[in-house]
Amino acid sequence: MIAKLNDTERNLAFAELPQWKPVDGRDAISRSFRFKNFVEAWGFMSSVALLAEAQDHHPEWFNVYNRVDILLTTHDCKGLSARDVKLAKSIDQLAG
Repeated sequence: MIAKLNDTERNLAFAELPQWKPVDGRDAISRSFRFKNFVEAWGFMSSVALLAEAQDHHPEWFNVYNRVDILLTTHDCKGLSARDVKLAKSIDQLAG
């Protein structure tokens, strides 16, 4: 069973992920990314898809032209878990 982050883990995660923000009304985090154009945004999404598949943890996301919005939560525990933190860090590394 996947466990939700406790308060200490949650505080540490937010300290380590300053660009990710809590989502109102959900136990989730989100971040928006902007690119030069649609092709760059789509390429980023393709790279994130490979990371997500390798980690067996898939984001909720939205794309319009050069913008990609990513929301992370763990449906199995109905909230934030270490899986979300790990994927968020991987996405941050990818984004540079």
